[in-house]
Amino acid sequence: MTANRPRRSALYMPASNARAIEKAKSLPCDVVILDLEDAVAPDAKVEARQLAVEAVRAGGFGGREVVIRVNGRDTPWGAADLGAAAAAGADAVLAPKVSTPEDLAHYAAPLGGKTRLWAMIETCAAVFQLDALARAAEAAKNDVWIVGANDLVKEMRCRARPDRAPLAPALSLAVMAAHSRGLAILDGVYNDIPNLDGLQAECEQGLDFGMDGKSLIHPTHLEIANRAFTPAAEAVAWARTVVDAFAAPENAGKGVLKVEGKMVERLHLAEAERLIAVSEAIAALQG
Repeated sequence: MTANRPRRSALYMPASNARAIEKAKSLPCDVVILDLEDAVAPDAKVEARQLAVEAVRAGGFGGREVVIRVNGRDTPWGAADLGAAAAAGADAVLAPKVSTPEDLAHYAAPLGGKTRLWAMIETCAAVFQLDALARAAEAAKNDVWIVGANDLVKEMRCRARPDRAPLAPALSLAVMAAHSRGLAILDGVYNDIPNLDGLQAECEQGLDFGMDGKSLIHPTHLEIANRAFTPAAEAVAWARTVVDAFAAPENAGKGVLKVEGKMVERLHLAEAERLIAVSEAIAALQG
């Protein structure tokens, strides 16, 4: 699993737009998602597939992860998309509307080499299969989930409220299931492109839920998402204090310590080590 790799911002780019793909190589996103699904009209699907494959093989994305989102297995383009994406050598293939472990197995079957599987959690059926999907993830080379909030809202027929109250149970359960098996999980996109205050609030909410980053649909959202999901300096400093305390010879074998007046357990040590690893990985990307 690669849960500690920075995925603060995962930017969807329409694979049918060669200029957009080229622009992505210079944008400050952690992940570029070359989208063959929602962002591409039916009559442009075949060309978009070829452009995505060519872009992955040409490279030039630096330290960014490059992911191809394919069309679903029940569409006219799904099988060809999956075969082409698997052969392209992308970092991952993103599968839409994954609802069952059988879906994971289907999308994972042709993947080889370094290519991993990412999964969209965006159906009501998936919410009731979260534990089963998480348990099936390792065998399917599935590292990351992305919440498809727009599709969930559509299927639930709930109101798309700014506070996302109707989605809160699904979001919380998805985070719990993902993290129980060491998967990273990214929040859904924010639709109101010019409303940067709203985006900031939703990023903070996603962080409160335990999301590892956010999927995005516009480059103007990158700075806010990156800032929100970068561990705060004071949090990293405290994490180092906790690690140093447990590493002290006089604390060898202890399960609970008092650090600067606070009770700290070994469960806090594990989270401190993760936070430091994420912070260092972000610094390496920026350096």
